[in-house]
Amino acid sequence: MKRKFQTFIFVITTLVFFFACSGGDDNPPKEEIVDPVNMAPSKVDLIYPSENLLCIDNLIAFNWSQSVDPENDVVKYKITIAKNRSLTDLVEDRVVSGTTINITLENGVAYYWRITPEDLKDNIGESSSVFAFYTEGIGASNYAPFTAEIISPDINSTISAGTISLNWKGADTNTEDILTYELFFGEATDPPLVSSDLTAETSDVIVESGKTYYWKINTLDNFGAKTIGQIWSFNVI
Repeated sequence: MKRKFQTFIFVITTLVFFFACSGGDDNPPKEEIVDPVNMAPSKVDLIYPSENLLCIDNLIAFNWSQSVDPENDVVKYKITIAKNRSLTDLVEDRVVSGTTINITLENGVAYYWRITPEDLKDNIGESSSVFAFYTEGIGASNYAPFTAEIISPDINSTISAGTISLNWKGADTNTEDILTYELFFGEATDPPLVSSDLTAETSDVIVESGKTYYWKINTLDNFGAKTIGQIWSFNVI
């Protein structure tokens, strides 16, 4: 009897030890704590110079709305100013802490600008729209139009074959000027002229699948001033 009792005690002790070591259901593994993703600051609105503004002074007080950061991080702003709409012919490309800055530019030049917000953790927000403005030239009475703005198809987009519409938008600080357009279109990276004296800001073309097309718009006013557009492209499936 004594031996059976000792055997029973040994079995119970072994089972208790086993469950204690295995942890059982009373000791679930600890969940890993994951830090929340830091979000980028919000897009800003450009205030001054406003779209297509004729600035009578070449000392420009650039101003834009404040960006909101989801985590209330401090936001800084990258201001980009260029002499072309694609913002490659740069004049200014700097980071500032506030929502305004004074910059002196050349007289009689068309400029394009945008603001890109960024927090102190290097999260870059969506860039603003690109606005055009013109600094008044000394003694000037007529100003060249702004380069055309693409509407559709989007740059480097992919579209279906068939008849499509090329759409753009023109602008001039001399709002009474009459604008006409030259359309360059084709498979060559430097496309040929296919239409001139266009008054509408749209033109239909036929595109084939498996090809890449390039196009640009030159803008002319009724005084003979012309601006050369940039080359855009799209793919066809």
